[in-house]
Order: sequence, then structure tokens, then C-alpha cells
Amino acid sequence: MRGLGTVVNVLTVVGGTGVGVALGGRLPERTRTTVLQGIGLVVLAVGVQSFLDTRNAVFPIVSVAVGGLLGDALRIEDRLAQLGETLRRRFAARSSGSTFVEGFVTASLTFCIGPLTILGSIADGVRGDAELLVVKSALDGIVAIAYAASMGIGVGFSALVVAAVQGVLTLGGAGLGDVLTDRMIDELTATGGVMILGIGVRLLDIKRVPVASYLPGLVLAPVLVGLFAR
Repeated sequence: MRGLGTVVNVLTVVGGTGVGVALGGRLPERTRTTVLQGIGLVVLAVGVQSFLDTRNAVFPIVSVAVGGLLGDALRIEDRLAQLGETLRRRFAARSSGSTFVEGFVTASLTFCIGPLTILGSIADGVRGDAELLVVKSALDGIVAIAYAASMGIGVGFSALVVAAVQGVLTLGGAGLGDVLTDRMIDELTATGGVMILGIGVRLLDIKRVPVASYLPGLVLAPVLVGLFAR
């Protein structure tokens, strides 16, 4: 059944958020910070691993740089934050604004950037094979618990973004599967790895990197490979 992987993913994010919110009030702030920073370190490691898939670092560098220019011009980071604030006012008015929005933005980026999102959605769309997305769902559910324990219910609303992004990729899976070569996927994964590193930096509270602004780079990477790779 095509789309099953995305449905499972949405449910695990929502379920993980519920568990995290329930645990959050019972855990000391120090413990929540420790867990969140541990997740941040793991996210950094995943970002490095993804970046190492590149066969030529020029492709992710150019994709991130040009993508950042486009994303900043389109104000993608601001628009994602505004969407989070709109959802907070509509559904969780009593929640802390900054915490809700940060949880929504950070979780949305974490759950939607990465090779499993792209490859899993394409496999689901082309063959109806949800295995990769089910694996991703389990990981996202665990991360959602940690995020929600520290940042609250805003994490759960990232399920809307997961549904939209993976739904579109799954619907377009047949076409993408025919167009994307292994080299394109490698450079797309490497570009995503740079953005994942940015998420880790945010989680460790080192620098608030505007990761969403670099999202156009995920589209540019395979295009550049198609134009210039030999």
C-alpha cells in the first residue's frame, strides 16, 4: 500500500511527542538538557556520515551556498517559524511561544532532511515498499520523545510537515525514481548531511543556524550533477 510508510511515520511522531510531553514534566531540567545534547551529538555524527557520501565536495558546497541565497530570499526559515507560531496560537495558545516554535521547526527539519526521507519515499512511491520509512519512523519516534521532553508539544505538529513532504515525494516517486541516478542521490545525501550538521549545532546551542534557508540546495544538488558530472 503506497503511503503506508508516511502514515506510520506520522503516528510515531505524534505518539513519541505524547510520551515526551508526559515525561518532560517529571524530568529535571538538567536531565532534559543532557538527553537533548546527546541527541545533538548523534545528529552531528549522522550529518558527517551523510556528507561522506559525496564524490566531489564542490557539489554540496555550491548547493548549500546557492540554496542558502535562494532560501534567504524566499524567507523559508521565517515562514516555517511563522507557521509554527500560527499553529501555536490556533491549537496550543498556553504553550510558551519560543519553545513551541523551536520544537516545531527543529523537529520538522530533523524528520524531513536526510537520505531515509528521500529514498524511503521514492521506494514507497515506486514499489509500494515502506520498509525504509518504517525504519525511519521508529527512529523519529525515539527522537520525538527526547525533543518533546525538552521543547514540548510543538514537536508533534511537525507531523504535518512530515505528511506533506513525504506525501509529495511518494506521489512523485515513480517519476523521481526514473530521473535520479545513484550519483545524484549521493550528492543530494551529502548536501542533506551539511544541513543535518546545522541541526546538530542548533541542538547543542552553539549557533542558531537557519537550516531551513538551505533547503533549496536539496533540489539544486541533483540538478548540478545532471549538468556538470561526468
